[in-house]
Amino acid sequence: MNLYVPIALSVIVGIAAGYGAAKTYPRPFNMAAAAEPKIPAPPSAGSAQMPAQFSPQANQSVPVIKPRSQSVSSYAEITGNAAAVNAVKLVARVEGYLEKIHYEDGQFVKKGDLLFTIQQDQYKDQLQQAQAQVLAAQAQLAHAKVELPRYTALVKKDAATQTEVDHWYYERATAEAQVLGAQAQVSLAKLNLGYTEVRAPFDGIVGKHLVDPGNVVGGTQQSALAEITQLDPIYVVANLSEQEVLKIRANLNQHRLTFEDLRKVPVDVALSDQTGFPLQGTIEYVSPGIDPSTGTLLVRGILANADRTLLPGFFVKMRLPMGRVDRNALLVPDSALQADQGGRYLLIVGKDDVVEQRYVQLGQLDGTLRVITSGLKPEDRVVVGELWRATPGTKVTPQLTSIEATSAGAKP
Repeated sequence: MNLYVPIALSVIVGIAAGYGAAKTYPRPFNMAAAAEPKIPAPPSAGSAQMPAQFSPQANQSVPVIKPRSQSVSSYAEITGNAAAVNAVKLVARVEGYLEKIHYEDGQFVKKGDLLFTIQQDQYKDQLQQAQAQVLAAQAQLAHAKVELPRYTALVKKDAATQTEVDHWYYERATAEAQVLGAQAQVSLAKLNLGYTEVRAPFDGIVGKHLVDPGNVVGGTQQSALAEITQLDPIYVVANLSEQEVLKIRANLNQHRLTFEDLRKVPVDVALSDQTGFPLQGTIEYVSPGIDPSTGTLLVRGILANADRTLLPGFFVKMRLPMGRVDRNALLVPDSALQADQGGRYLLIVGKDDVVEQRYVQLGQLDGTLRVITSGLKPEDRVVVGELWRATPGTKVTPQLTSIEATSAGAKP
């Protein structure tokens, strides 16, 4: 057998095997698979170091303050309304045609300013007629005063009778009465003539006119011409509950305030969109009894309103002193308070610098600080800034700052 034959066959078989191994069919291209990022394999248990994205986060730094302890007077905060001290409907007191309106609707006027003029001709004539009657009565009186002495002298000479003397006594007395009556008619005529000019009874704002010129006013109709409202000073009116009244009495040791004492009691006022109580006044009136239908006591304060900050009907917040002083009240910035379904709470950094949620009871607002009546201790550290970093149960790095800087909005 030829030796070259097996050698040639082995070469052919080797070449065929190599060709079969090299020949492959392409896989379909998967774009989604190509777009997927390659996630690194988790480290083995024996790894010496964790990757950076799984390293534990450092403690957050949060500003904290200690509560301020100071003396605070207790107040009752109630809601009320502003009310005009004077609001008058201007009515024609004499009958006649309305001749002229002397103001613009909504104009501010001074006391005594002319607002309306009613037809005056007939009232001027009535005044002149009354003055003429005075002159006639005075003439009769003068004549009687001349005749009486003359007839008195004639009686002594037997030239006249006593009856004639008595008649002139009567004439003199009648003339004196007629003079008084005529003078009274002059006064009434002047008064009616004065009523033809409707003037402002006080400083205030006059509303829109309700009657146009040319209409008959006065008489039996008594239709209002307009309404004038006094805005300075102005009332604030609210109602104290019976429980608050009893609490005030207890704080005063059942001492009863006199009328003069009441007029000295301050009342602080604010509109619904104002912070704090920027407006100050005093108590002007307190109802003598509790209204049985509402169980409340009406309280009315008065305050200056030169710039017309308050208008009648405005809702206002009123703060009245309760007559008690807390010598060691605890205050924190009002902005540190949060709320949930459980009530109002503070975030406190406790021992081991772990944040805890503490529900508290609130007192009055003193500027930007809130009185905390229960749930807080003087040594507590209250979170006052960056509250989102202080999650209850987490450990933080507290940075103690001053309550003044927090109240002023300064960063620690």
